[in-house]
Amino acid sequence: MSILYDEGQEAIATESRRVLDARTSKDRLLKLLTEVGQFDKPFWDTAVEQGWTALAIPEEHGGLGLGLAELGLVAQATGAATAGAPFLTVGYGAAQALVAAGVAELQAQWLPKLASGEVLATVAFAEGTTPLPAAPAVTFADGKLTGTKHGVTAGIAADVAIVLASHGGKPALVLAELSDANRAPIDSYDNTRLYADLTFSGTPGVLLIEGEAASTLALDLLARMAVVTAHEQTGGAEALLFTARDYALTRKAFGQPIGAFQSVKHRIAELYGFVEIARANCIHAVASEGKDNFVLAAADARIAATDAYDTAARDTVQVHGGIGATWEGGLHLHMRRARSLAVEQGNLMFWEDLLVDQLVGEPA
Repeated sequence: MSILYDEGQEAIATESRRVLDARTSKDRLLKLLTEVGQFDKPFWDTAVEQGWTALAIPEEHGGLGLGLAELGLVAQATGAATAGAPFLTVGYGAAQALVAAGVAELQAQWLPKLASGEVLATVAFAEGTTPLPAAPAVTFADGKLTGTKHGVTAGIAADVAIVLASHGGKPALVLAELSDANRAPIDSYDNTRLYADLTFSGTPGVLLIEGEAASTLALDLLARMAVVTAHEQTGGAEALLFTARDYALTRKAFGQPIGAFQSVKHRIAELYGFVEIARANCIHAVASEGKDNFVLAAADARIAATDAYDTAARDTVQVHGGIGATWEGGLHLHMRRARSLAVEQGNLMFWEDLLVDQLVGEPA
């Protein structure tokens, strides 16, 4: 693809921002932060209505047949709106797992339901502090999963999960319905992410792929979800940049707007640089999809976007002074989302290590 977005992609970006601006309620989202197990149902209804759930699913399975670029642009808009549902990212990861595994009957069974929003899916790879364990403690034997995946994004509400497990001593990706899994909801810093510990006690599953191919696919899926998350982080950082700028132009101290003071002016200018670097890395990652350097580009995007969103969340609160820390100000939404997204699909240290490994040619 071109390094720039085409006309159709720009239209998706504009329309998604317009729709979310009209339908997002700060008061509703603030309430959801403190409610365990709830997500922003109006947002998810909008996602289904707009076809965002179907964007990256093949047309033969009820999708729109678009790709990572289009989904990333929608994620950018959801990041700006701090939309209260995590299913676009992890659902995309689950759908891509089914597409890549190539099991026709499973694709026919699940992809149309994912495209329509009828089924919610998640991805359960991480164990402990390791986003991609080489030897997962969760095991798959005789068609059943045993073990626990901690802190699974969307784990409270998901209907199915793609689980990284050990099968006969080899890594494997397994599709599991979660009706038989035990869910332990986590009261987290951002409860709209629906984190839960999933415990499998003989939970039925279907093997998608195993061995080295499973490890390779798991890394590719993680990189794809990281690119979507990087877009979401970039959207959030850009929204905070505009919020800080607008406040600095209207709030006065000593008879002039605070934006006239160098300490504020330079901080906002620095935020602009962070946002544009993150955006450029997101575009580069999308342009690298399917190429040998995709994981490297995904790591670049993830690192740049995490830095941008974390910095923007911190600095925007500081630009607002005391009002920035108030609940009514609403900056909690971005501060909490920034911290939550920073550790989903692996924290900054994981992606920095992966970046170095890719640069020196070592296996992930």
